[in-house]
Amino acid sequence: MDARRQPSLDEVEERFVALAEGRLTRDEVDRWAARWMADDGHDWDDTSWWALSLLHGIDLPAAESGGYLHDDEQVRAWLAELRKRRAM
Repeated sequence: MDARRQPSLDEVEERFVALAEGRLTRDEVDRWAARWMADDGHDWDDTSWWALSLLHGIDLPAAESGGYLHDDEQVRAWLAELRKRRAM
């Protein structure tokens, strides 16, 4: 991992928005979050780490349905929760 600056909470939130709007795929968002979570050279606040941990694994399949473990409704609920946490 290079020494780039870690993404801001705004950038993390933008990944949720882009996913919810279909501008990014689940695979793209998962890979982006995984890259940052694997780099222990950053100091994350609790909200950023919580949000990144949700994005990392967002592309996990659901065995029964053939869809995703966390559906689009769950993604939107997490985005709403992120916004709520930011407002506190």
